[in-house]
Amino acid sequence: MTEMKLLFSADNPPVSVIATAKIAGISVSLDSSLPSGSSPILHFSSGLKLHGTNVLLRYLGRIATIPNFCGKDALESSQIDEWLEYAPIFSSGSDFENACNYVDGYLLLRTFLVGHSFSVADIAIWSGLAGSGQRWESLRKSKKYQNLVRWFNSIAVEYGMLLNEVTVIYVGKRGVGKAATSKTKEREQLSVNQSTSMNGESSEKVKVSSRPTFEVDLPDAEIGKVCLRFAPEPSGYLHIGHSKAALLNQYFAQRYQGRLIVRFDDTNPAKESNEFVENILEDIATLGIKYDTVTYTSDYFPELMKMAENLILKGKAYVDDTPREQMQKERMEGIESSCRNNSPEKNMELWKEMIAGSERGLQCCLRGKLDMQDLNKSLRDPVYYRSNPVPHHRIGSKYIIYPTYDFACPFVDATEGITHALRSSEYHDRNAQYYRILEDMGLQKVQIYEFSRLNMVYTLLSKRKLLWFVQKGKVDGWDDPRFPTVQGIVRRGLKIEALIQFILEQGASKNLNLMEWDKLWTINKKIIDPVCPRHTAVIEERRVLLTLTDGPEKPFVRIIPRHKKYEGAGPKATTYTKRIMIDNADALSVSVDEEITLMDWGNAIIKEIRKDEDGNVTQLTGVLHLEGSVKTTKLKLTWLPETNELVNLLLVEFDYLIMKKKLEEGEDFLDVLNPCTKKETLALGDSNMRNLKRGEILQLERKGYFRCDVPFVRPSKPLVLIAIPDGRQQTSLK
Repeated sequence: MTEMKLLFSADNPPVSVIATAKIAGISVSLDSSLPSGSSPILHFSSGLKLHGTNVLLRYLGRIATIPNFCGKDALESSQIDEWLEYAPIFSSGSDFENACNYVDGYLLLRTFLVGHSFSVADIAIWSGLAGSGQRWESLRKSKKYQNLVRWFNSIAVEYGMLLNEVTVIYVGKRGVGKAATSKTKEREQLSVNQSTSMNGESSEKVKVSSRPTFEVDLPDAEIGKVCLRFAPEPSGYLHIGHSKAALLNQYFAQRYQGRLIVRFDDTNPAKESNEFVENILEDIATLGIKYDTVTYTSDYFPELMKMAENLILKGKAYVDDTPREQMQKERMEGIESSCRNNSPEKNMELWKEMIAGSERGLQCCLRGKLDMQDLNKSLRDPVYYRSNPVPHHRIGSKYIIYPTYDFACPFVDATEGITHALRSSEYHDRNAQYYRILEDMGLQKVQIYEFSRLNMVYTLLSKRKLLWFVQKGKVDGWDDPRFPTVQGIVRRGLKIEALIQFILEQGASKNLNLMEWDKLWTINKKIIDPVCPRHTAVIEERRVLLTLTDGPEKPFVRIIPRHKKYEGAGPKATTYTKRIMIDNADALSVSVDEEITLMDWGNAIIKEIRKDEDGNVTQLTGVLHLEGSVKTTKLKLTWLPETNELVNLLLVEFDYLIMKKKLEEGEDFLDVLNPCTKKETLALGDSNMRNLKRGEILQLERKGYFRCDVPFVRPSKPLVLIAIPDGRQQTSLK
C-alpha cells in the first residue's frame, strides 16, 4: 500500500489539503519542516512527489470515495478548477470582502459551489474563509453575507468534528499571524509524537487539540492505539442522551485514529429483545456513527462464567442466599452476610446449583468479596451473577444465570482491548468498583473517562419510564414525536446535523447540565429554513371565501419557485381564481376598504364583509389592485384557490409529556403527567403537496415548519404534517 507524507512549512500550512484528507478518510502523515513560505509537497513511498496546493487537492479528490468529489463530469471538474484558483484571494487583505460579496451572491440559490454535491471546491473556499481567522469570524456574526454564512455553517455542521480538528491546530496556530504561547493555551497548540517515517527520518504525527468541541484530552491516549466502545443495553431505542455518548466515542476514536466498537450490553433477558437491537443499529446509522465491529456481552458468557469460578476458587467471590431486601439493608449498614466466609468448596457447590437452576440455586446470587466497611457503598460486595430463567433474545434458554453489568463490563472491556471507557458521571461512585473488579480479575487496566449526562427540561430519559408510556398506549411507540428517542425527534422534524451541532456545543464537560429544547430547535431552524420548500394551507374550520369581483373569469396557472432563495427546492404550480379561501383569523382582522396583500399574487382591496348573527365572518368581497405597493399594506395574507385539487391536511402539534422541568429525587413522574400532549387541526393544502414524500420538511407560509409524516394517498385520506418547533417558547396545547 502506498504511503503518503505531506510536507509543508509551519507558517503556511495547506489547511484545505489537510481538511480534504481528513474528510475523505485518506491516511497522510504530516511533516511541517519545510522552509518558510514553501509550497506543500505530497511525498509518496515510491519516491514520487506532487507539488502545490491545487495539484494536491485534485489528486486527493480523485482518489477519494466521496461521490462527485471532483465533479460528475468534465464541466463540473473545470468549474472546481476555477474555484481552486479563486480560493487564494481570501488571503489577500484588500480583496477579502470583495471575495465574500462575490461568493455570497453566487450562493443565493445554491447549496454547493458546484452542481448539487459537496466537492473539494467547497473545502477550498471554506478553508480560505476559516483560515482568515478573526476577520471572517467577525463577518460571520454580522448579517452582511447571509448566503455565505448559511453555506459555511452547513459545512461546519456536516463535517464539524473533522474540520474543527484541522482549524484549531492550523488556523489556531496561525490565528491572526501569531501562535498561542501562554501556558493557559498550551492545549490549543499542536503537539506531536515523533515516529519513524518511510525514509527513516523523523516525522510529525498530529495529536489533535480538543478545544473546538470536547475540551479535554483522553488520559494517556496515543495516536493509533485508542480503542473505545459504545455499549447500549438493548432494552429500548436510543435517545438523545445516548446520542451524546455515541458521538463522543466517535469523536475521540476519529481524533486519535483509533477503533470504535459497538457492544450490546445484553445481560438482562427480561428487558431485552431483537427489536431493540435492530432499531439501535438503525439509530446508530442515523447518527452517522462509524464503527469497526459489533459485539455482544453475551458473546463472552462462557468466559465470564469461567472468570466467576476462578474468583470463587481464589476466595474473591462467594454465593449468597440472603433475601434481597435483607441484603440491601446489610449493604447499607455495612453488615457482612452470614455466607461471606463460606469455603470455596461450599461456594462452588452452590454455584453449580445456580447453574442448574434448582430450587436452591434460584435462591442464590454470586457476590464479589470486596469491602463491606468501605464508605463507598458500591464496594460493599456487589452482586456478580443472579438467576433469571427468562429466555435470552439471542441464545434462548442455554443459561439460567446472567452476569450483572458491574461484573461483565470491566471483563469485556479488558478482553476487547478497550483503552478508554467513556461513562457518564452518574456512574462516578462505581468507578472504584470497576477498577477493583479488574484488579481481582487480574486483567489489564482500562481508563475511565467521565462526561456529564445530557439532561433536557420536561423530559424523561429513563427507558423504564418511557416503556410505561408505550405499554399504556399513551404514545404511538418508541418513535413517537413526543419521545426523546432519536427516531422520535427525527420524526418530529429534527435534522441530525442540528442534533450533532447541539451535542458538540455541550462538549465533554463533567458539569451537570439541564438543557432547554428551545436551543436545539433554534439550531434546527437555521438548518432547515434556507432550503425547505414553501407551501400554503388554510385552516378548515370557519374558513372564509373571498370573491374578487374583477378576478380571472377563467382560472390560470403560474409556475413559481417553492423557495424564492433556493432553486434546489424546485418549482410549484399556483392556480389563480376569482374565488379564493383565507383563514378565519385573517378574515376577522380585515376591515372594509382596507388594502391587503395576497402573497404570491399582489394587492387587493376589501369592499364588503358579511357576518352571521353571531358576528362570525362568512364571506368577503374585494377587487384586485395589483399595481399597489406591497410595502404599504399591513396584512400579508396566505390564500388558496377554490378548486377540487386541494389536499386534505391533518396538522399535528405536540407538547411535553410531563409538566415539570426537572423531577426531584424520589418524585413520581406519574404525578406530573401533562393531560394534553397532542393537538390535531384539519386544514386544506395547495395541490403541489400531493407530491410530498414521507420525511420531507416544508414551511407552511405564516404557520411554521412541518414534517410530512403520512404522504398523500387518496383525496379522502388526509396528508399528515407534524409541526416542528422553531425554538420559540412553546405554549401549552389546549
